[in-house]
Amino acid sequence: MAVLVALTQTALAPVSIVGDAIPLPLDGRTGEPERGRAIATDTRKGLCPLCHTGLGGSAPAGDLGPDLSAIGARLSPGQLRLRIVDGRALNPTSLMPSYYRTDGTRVASAWRDRPVLEAGEIEDVIAYLVTLKEGRATP
Repeated sequence: MAVLVALTQTALAPVSIVGDAIPLPLDGRTGEPERGRAIATDTRKGLCPLCHTGLGGSAPAGDLGPDLSAIGARLSPGQLRLRIVDGRALNPTSLMPSYYRTDGTRVASAWRDRPVLEAGEIEDVIAYLVTLKEGRATP
């Protein structure tokens, strides 16, 4: 039986966690994979390459997080959404930052009181990540 937990944060759309996922899109729409790829491979916006390999792009990739090259075959969009929104809901000791929280996170003053990514940007990243199924990122 899945447990339903509601998280609400100031100025952010409320999200509902069901089991190990947030099943519904944050802004009610499906993201665009091309925009998501641009965000996910940007070391200044999505920041993903700082810790993960397997995303494609030209930025050097880190090795703190798992290889994401086949993440779309391993996790559902809802599972990806929870990990991006607030991975600490699954693993309180995770190094993965919470991309859609404004409370309880230690961030630079420029990011205080705002999420790292907006709801639509998270949906775009998810739309890209679900395309990664073959053990290698799209070129």
